[in-house]
Amino acid sequence: RDVGYDEFHDTFREYAPHIDTIINPEIEVVKTIDKLMTIPGAVDVGEFADGLVKFVGIHLDPLTKLDGVRLSDISATTGQQAPLIAGIVRNEELIIPGGNDRLQAGDLVYFISEADKLLKALLVFDKQIETVERVLIVGGGRIGFRLASLLEEKSVYTKIIEKDARRCTELAEKLNKAIVLQGDGSDQELLREENIQDIDVVVTLTNDEETNIIASLLAKRMGAKKTITRISKLSYFPLMSMIGLEQVVSPRHSAINTILQHIRRGKVLSAISIKDEQAEFMEAVALETSDIVGKPLKKISLPQGVLVTSIIRKNEVIVPTGESVIEPEDRIVIFASRKAIPKIEKILAVKLEYF
Repeated sequence: RDVGYDEFHDTFREYAPHIDTIINPEIEVVKTIDKLMTIPGAVDVGEFADGLVKFVGIHLDPLTKLDGVRLSDISATTGQQAPLIAGIVRNEELIIPGGNDRLQAGDLVYFISEADKLLKALLVFDKQIETVERVLIVGGGRIGFRLASLLEEKSVYTKIIEKDARRCTELAEKLNKAIVLQGDGSDQELLREENIQDIDVVVTLTNDEETNIIASLLAKRMGAKKTITRISKLSYFPLMSMIGLEQVVSPRHSAINTILQHIRRGKVLSAISIKDEQAEFMEAVALETSDIVGKPLKKISLPQGVLVTSIIRKNEVIVPTGESVIEPEDRIVIFASRKAIPKIEKILAVKLEYF
């Protein structure tokens, strides 16, 4: 997990060839934070096919114009081309919807979009990419340092609050522009002194999740526009939304997603679990011998709870319909409920080759 090991990734492979993959979930956490910062209401953000396809999990606002609207009527209601909605989480339960299912205010909606159409897709849900200019990081450990370094590269005004005096000195020496403050990120008076109400995003990244939760709750109450909270216990995930902390990151969860790429049958390029592991997005390549090749999707018998969300052919993204035909060597992105994963795994292991 030491960030410094990343510099010697190829060396590890050369001198320890039995090590196939070096997992550093902290890097993935920073990438996730970077993506979450700019999308209002997003709780999950990911990408497939070398960034050509993106998925976003986003909450519908209480006063959304989509409340009660059928999925098949979204485009007509909004005047915008609706992205493919792969899943809806309502009352903590996952729904893989059909065209006649209706949205409700407060739903957590997972949609798939071509990367270059993400801005338009967000407009369907009354969202738009936000500019982040001021960030406060609570916790100057490895993740906090890596995030601050990234923000410096983007010329984002950054402050770090760190308890340990020696670590503060190290951070001040390593960082060029970020302001390092010694103190407790859950200290209400300190947050007030730092004008928390003017901060675009507060990211709490200490090794103590109770401190992170308290600091995030305080920051929200005192006017911070957005908080992102690090937790370690996966059992806390369902509780976070109940206390108003939707945007959560976890090194352990990031590690699980990385491991999924290697334990799924075949060679996995990408497998991402969502919402307390209720479902997964997977990426695969269709082989010529596969039963799903050469026939319309509507004639393919996929397990219940499985949806083909994207087809990528020669770097072109196709949003599939029932008439779409998968060709050999197409890359496909599949959304599968937890119950359906073993079934789709068996199909993919026999008929498809992950890469």
